Amino acid sequence: MFLFEVAALGAAATWAIGGLISAKPAAHLGAIGFNCVRMWFVVVFLGIYVFATGTWSTVDSSHASLIFLSGFVGIFMGDTLLFLTLNRMGPRRTAILFSMNAPMSALLGWLFLSEELSFQALVGISFVLVGVILAIAFGKRKDQLHKWEAIRGPVAIGVLFGTLAALSQSVGSIIIRPVMESGADPVAISLMRCTIAAFGLLVLFYLPGRPFRLANPINKEIVALASLSGMLGMGIGMTLILYALSGGEVGIVSTLSATTPAMMLPVLWWQTKEFPAIGAWIGALLVILGCALIFMS
Repeated sequence: MFLFEVAALGAAATWAIGGLISAKPAAHLGAIGFNCVRMWFVVVFLGIYVFATGTWSTVDSSHASLIFLSGFVGIFMGDTLLFLTLNRMGPRRTAILFSMNAPMSALLGWLFLSEELSFQALVGISFVLVGVILAIAFGKRKDQLHKWEAIRGPVAIGVLFGTLAALSQSVGSIIIRPVMESGADPVAISLMRCTIAAFGLLVLFYLPGRPFRLANPINKEIVALASLSGMLGMGIGMTLILYALSGGEVGIVSTLSATTPAMMLPVLWWQTKEFPAIGAWIGALLVILGCALIFMS
């Protein structure tokens, strides 16, 4: 009876777990190296599905420039900035920062697509911003010593990377919206966007002087974790959210899929054996409530 809602929650759960799985390989390979390995696995994974189902025919060649730009900004820039944030801020803070793509999308839709921005949506945006600030400023107790709660480098730089990652995701979504409204298959579009990002990441490795080398040698464990992260995030998670949107109400599905920051907290508790600070819980709940107000306005 509630299969679509369960699928949306399942997507949020896979993104939460995928974020934690990404922490080790992203730190080992560096953000660029990890994202490249992960992205090429996702391309293979999605490519098998698209070629097996023949959904290429749903894509109009006249949309090539929009698909390219969306893939470059939303996936190449967005994911790279996301994993730069992960290496600096840890998985919990990264998830909460990335949740700002919801209010950013609402604001961009209002600015560039003439979408209505109600008072309720404005209140929701305020809730998300306050939740993010609380989760970062008061989301850690002094007795929490796990490396996932450590901040590497200036906080401002990590917040900047996370904010830009969320903005890139939002801009990429706005750019690709006309393509999706034309009836193109979402998985085929995702494959094309990820392929653009994968080649962009590969180019970085062959820049003069090789400034983006792997931080450490690659090994089987790291490849397995990077592949699992890609399969959970772009494979299972995306499939679940597409299924949820196929029959569920958009506002409800979007809100349920935005519960990732809150779902990550009990998993962190289980993994680290450290109960998350009250500020982390309050911040995550405010983000969810804010997203609910935005999507249901």
